[in-house]
Amino acid sequence: MIRLILAVTYLFLFLILGIPVLLAEWLIGKRNPGLKARSSKAVVSWGFRCIAVFTGTKVIVRGRENIPIDTAALFVGNHRSYFDIVLTCPVFPNVTGYVAKAEMRKWPLLSSWMRNIHCLFLDRDNIKEGLKTILTGVEEVKSGTSICIFPEGTRNKVNDTFLPFHEGSFKIAEKGGVPVIPMTIINSAAVFEDHLPWIRKTTVVIDFGEPIYLKELDKSVRKNLGTYVSGVISERYFQLKEEFNL
Repeated sequence: MIRLILAVTYLFLFLILGIPVLLAEWLIGKRNPGLKARSSKAVVSWGFRCIAVFTGTKVIVRGRENIPIDTAALFVGNHRSYFDIVLTCPVFPNVTGYVAKAEMRKWPLLSSWMRNIHCLFLDRDNIKEGLKTILTGVEEVKSGTSICIFPEGTRNKVNDTFLPFHEGSFKIAEKGGVPVIPMTIINSAAVFEDHLPWIRKTTVVIDFGEPIYLKELDKSVRKNLGTYVSGVISERYFQLKEEFNL
């Protein structure tokens, strides 16, 4: 109970007390949009690290060497928890926006920070608007900003399973000419979702797999990228579960 109260209270204070910082970021962005994105990413990452501390979550990161330093990338991960974003954002070495549900645009202050780090808001019920969002993502990666997406489309509520990966999720990498980085997240639901409404101390593993360059794949594989990447993440998922006994 104490961890839940600390996390919620901290988030509320971060958003309220961070209003002057948002204003400063807005002013910075008028002269230097790149600096605004980098500084906002640093602030958000710091805030998320504090939440991880308050929740007692230990994060183990594997495969940092697989993250390319000379190009943007599309990070593709499995999705079991609200904490997936909280725990992965500080791990990314550069500015990385998330593809989030369109409803997140309605959250005051939080949506402002999301825009600052180049998050995209996807309306899955509107095909035309969804296409515009994907095309925006293509331009983002072409300009050097990485994007993170959870192709299952929603949080999977069953441990040790995977929902189908939507094929359209990979258009950003395909059209943007950037690699796909499989991102396997282990045990994140143990922070909160496995025992709602309580938050409990736990260990979460985040593993970055080797880059997948779509042009190097056979045509048959490229036609079923969702299945292929899901298989890569699934295989790594169970390897890590056994290694860490989670």
